This record gives sequence, C-alpha cells and structure tokens, in this order.
Amino acid sequence: MVPWVNKDIMTNHLEQISKATEKGRHAVAIMDGAGWHTDDIAREFNNVSTIKLPPYSPELNPIEQVWSWLRQHYLANQSFTNYNDIVSKVCRAWNEFLECKDRVTKMSRRDWINLIS
Repeated sequence: MVPWVNKDIMTNHLEQISKATEKGRHAVAIMDGAGWHTDDIAREFNNVSTIKLPPYSPELNPIEQVWSWLRQHYLANQSFTNYNDIVSKVCRAWNEFLECKDRVTKMSRRDWINLIS
C-alpha cells in the first residue's frame, strides 16, 4: 500500500501485474477516469492491456461495490490515529471481505445485463 497514487505508481503496479502474469497469458486492468489512468500507461507491457470505463459509471466497476461494502461493514464512522492504523484497518476489512467467496462472486456478477441484451 502507498499513501498516494500517481502515474509512476500505477505504471509500477502494472509492471508487477505483468511479471505475475503467466507466460502466454494476458492481463487486463479496468480503470476509471482517475488522472493517473492514462491511455499510454500499459504500452511498455506486451501482456497487459487497460480498459477505461466511461465517466460516471460506477455500476460497471465491481470495485465500487466492494468499497461500498467495506465502508458499510468496517470503515464507516471510524477514527484513524495515523497512516499505519488506516492500513491495518483497511487490510483487516479487505481480508474479512475475501473470507466469503460467494460474496466476491456475487459482487462481480452483472445480472442486470441480461435485461438489456
């Protein structure tokens, strides 16, 4: 975890994804409209692509559902004493979230898409 994100940090993150991606496979990173999510950020990696979501479309981004769950169940109305306290509580909440594989699967589904196809 880092206390801030910029284009260099994001490039480093994609580099880690690239290195962890099995040979012959391809990784895709889905990005919102954050300033450091630029179109050229994955060019140097031949096994990583990025997909940029349209603006104002949190329903297309599963991580928004996850953040909502984390806030509702663990992070709302919290007081953090310092950076390490934030990291500790967010990591604990994240690990609790991952404990239930059905929850992860359910939040990744987009059943509503069947209504429009």
